[in-house]
Amino acid sequence: MPRGARLDAPGTLHHVMVRGIEGNTIVADDEDRGFFVSRMGKVASATGTSIYAWALMTNHAHILLKSGAAGLSSFMRKLLTGYASGYNRRHRRHGHLFQNRYKSIVCEEEAYLLRLVSYIHLNPLRAGLVGSLEELERYPWSGHAAVMNRVRHAWQDRNYVLGYFGERESSARKEYREFVASESERGRQPELTGGGLIRSAGGWSEVKSLRKRGEKQFSDERILGSGEFVKGILEEVDGAVKERLPGVSVAEEACERLKKVCDEAGVSVHALQSGCRTRECSALRKRLAVEYVQEFGMTYAGTARLLGISAAAVYQIVKRFCSIV
Repeated sequence: MPRGARLDAPGTLHHVMVRGIEGNTIVADDEDRGFFVSRMGKVASATGTSIYAWALMTNHAHILLKSGAAGLSSFMRKLLTGYASGYNRRHRRHGHLFQNRYKSIVCEEEAYLLRLVSYIHLNPLRAGLVGSLEELERYPWSGHAAVMNRVRHAWQDRNYVLGYFGERESSARKEYREFVASESERGRQPELTGGGLIRSAGGWSEVKSLRKRGEKQFSDERILGSGEFVKGILEEVDGAVKERLPGVSVAEEACERLKKVCDEAGVSVHALQSGCRTRECSALRKRLAVEYVQEFGMTYAGTARLLGISAAAVYQIVKRFCSIV
């Protein structure tokens, strides 16, 4: 199915997520990691893109950025195409490295910037790549070390982040460290990896409360922010883009994805949803469970209904997946 156009105006805050194709790795060793980070910095400097937070994992990466004059698409094309070409040459491989298009969420800065900075920088700790907040401060593959001045990246706008915590460098770093420590207790916070009404309102219970009070909220799956923020963003989109905006819900897109993956694997949707235990069906369920939760932002219950398994089973699949990335 055709995907919607991006909300790509220069100066827009984006939470960008890229993932390896089929869940495969995008970095094999520290040389790859160094190349990815170097490439990100060079492209950011060349395009006037402001990088506030980032985390390079084994099979995916998160970047919080404000797009430059050329827009997000130009930055991401240069970053991913250049990195993939270098990675393929080094490892003597061919074909795509990244899964489909990257995912980008337009974010309301005032409400979400600091939470997104901490969420992204805490990824290595949540995944077990580091064992403590102290280790995270020295970990070179997340922007947290740069904010804490343990690693130097001229292209990372650490001063912008620290500016939220005070004017003096030392006290701002202390306040930032304490903020990240408090945020680490929140867990995975799936509301920060997608847009839409439920996420922006703060959960389904709040959405129901809004409806009971008769209050309407604008929402869009590609935007994380209040109803007024979403409305303002969409009003700024030019007419040509508006005509291409998708009128498709996450559930509908998930169904389309299910059909496509089943067709490609030669498995019937009915067999997968009715509990078939063949190796092919089991593998597809695991793959789609992770994709629906991690990329589509679906709940465990919604994913379970679509895949014909329990919500507990979805949770266990995602938990195992996250423990190895």
